[in-house]
Amino acid sequence: MPGAGKQMTRSKSPVLLLLLAVLALSLVFFLFSFHSPSPSSSDDPTTLLHPNHQPIYKPETSFVASLDRFLLAHKSSRRDDTVLLTTLTQHQPNHLDDLIFQTHTQRLYADPYYPLNLPIRVYVYDMPTKFTYDLLWLFRNSYRQTSNLTSNGSPVHRLIEQHSIDYWLWADLIAPESERLLKSVVRVHRQEEADLFYIPFFTTISFFLLEKQQCKALYREALKWVTDQPAWNRSQGRDHILPVHHPWSFKSVRRFMKNAIWLLPDMDSTGNWYKPGQVFLEKDLILPYVPNVDFCDSRCISETQSKRTTLLFFRGRLKRNAGGKIRSKLVAELSGAEGVAIEEGTAGEGGKAAAQEGMRKSVFCLSPAGDTPSSARLFDAIVSGCIPVIVSDELELPFEGILDYRKIALFVSSSDAVQPGWLLTFLRNIRPAQIEEIRQNLAKYSRHFLYSSPAQTLGPEDLVWRMMAGKLVNIKLHTRRSQRVVKESRNICMCECKRANSTTSGHL
Repeated sequence: MPGAGKQMTRSKSPVLLLLLAVLALSLVFFLFSFHSPSPSSSDDPTTLLHPNHQPIYKPETSFVASLDRFLLAHKSSRRDDTVLLTTLTQHQPNHLDDLIFQTHTQRLYADPYYPLNLPIRVYVYDMPTKFTYDLLWLFRNSYRQTSNLTSNGSPVHRLIEQHSIDYWLWADLIAPESERLLKSVVRVHRQEEADLFYIPFFTTISFFLLEKQQCKALYREALKWVTDQPAWNRSQGRDHILPVHHPWSFKSVRRFMKNAIWLLPDMDSTGNWYKPGQVFLEKDLILPYVPNVDFCDSRCISETQSKRTTLLFFRGRLKRNAGGKIRSKLVAELSGAEGVAIEEGTAGEGGKAAAQEGMRKSVFCLSPAGDTPSSARLFDAIVSGCIPVIVSDELELPFEGILDYRKIALFVSSSDAVQPGWLLTFLRNIRPAQIEEIRQNLAKYSRHFLYSSPAQTLGPEDLVWRMMAGKLVNIKLHTRRSQRVVKESRNICMCECKRANSTTSGHL
């Protein structure tokens, strides 16, 4: 019957729909099982995602581990000493000047914020390998020689690591763009497009690992190589960046490059390391030391809070020269006091472990001046979650135009610190709420002092270029003034030569 057929069809419809739904779910489950993807780069603890979705390595903050990866990646691309910059030669400074004028004019009328703009355009010199890769390999092949000490007993390779800012900046600048994260700086390959020129010479490695005369000879070669470049002659080096982060490095010849922008650990107001007029804040830039201890993140700070039973901790050389003489006075005042731990020690492997353990067990870490007003200990304390107590009256700090150190450290004058009982009374009277606030700020600020590969946004490499952007207008101003003076001098010489020639002709 027609009516019966319709009723049967209606009764089968729900069953059919249910069966189709089950089949569909089974198919989806099968497809996901069959194509079960491997963990994405964002889930893999060893990789991150670049903004363009290409996988990159997780940030590596260990100098040795990062160097291993860097040298492996660049092993096949090492070149001989033939340097191919552009078609320009040292005899064509006027041609380079014309090209730069054209480029800057185009930017002036195209960019409403020029010259206050980012990213900064940096030309990286392709120097002979004896100034770059060969020195990195020398460190890599000898860093396990822990018996290699300086005259005062400090481990040489640890010192090189603490001053390895030249490596971290260069490794980021020459990395493939697909692996870089920083937006504040971009590498350019034509000199006329550059705002600044980076000199990738490892002055600290060469100072500590080469024989004295060999080192001085290499310094002279580097000086000649750089000062022969047309871009250097155009500006007399005012737009060139020279990393000389250890105060002993490049010392024998650096007076000839005093116009360049020096990357320093501090300004050394004592005058023991830099001659008057060689360094000043308007020209040069202070960079933080590379921390010698492992990073204690916010979770670590929280977990170690109950273990911080020492009030004040210090480990390092107890006697130093110049401004560092304050250390012996502090030792005399604080030794044996309740809640205070003061230890003699260096930055070797055992010293690193002892310093790290001591800092993570302490509320405050003493940071007095060393041979210069700065000390690597300050940055070890910051990344350890230990509140720095800075006793250094002449100290200039990295990135002070951007960072407010009052939020993460306590500043104490030398005269107050050595008064009997003053310092410990001051520290004990700080409210727990204030201590907790500073600790939280330390957890946030630590990122600004962690060099890494790849370089991270708001890391020290990034802040270098943000600070450089503030200097760029003055750099261009002084460069153009120097060019004007040089041009006027040349014109005077030409006039005198013509006058002399005409006088000579009249007498003939």
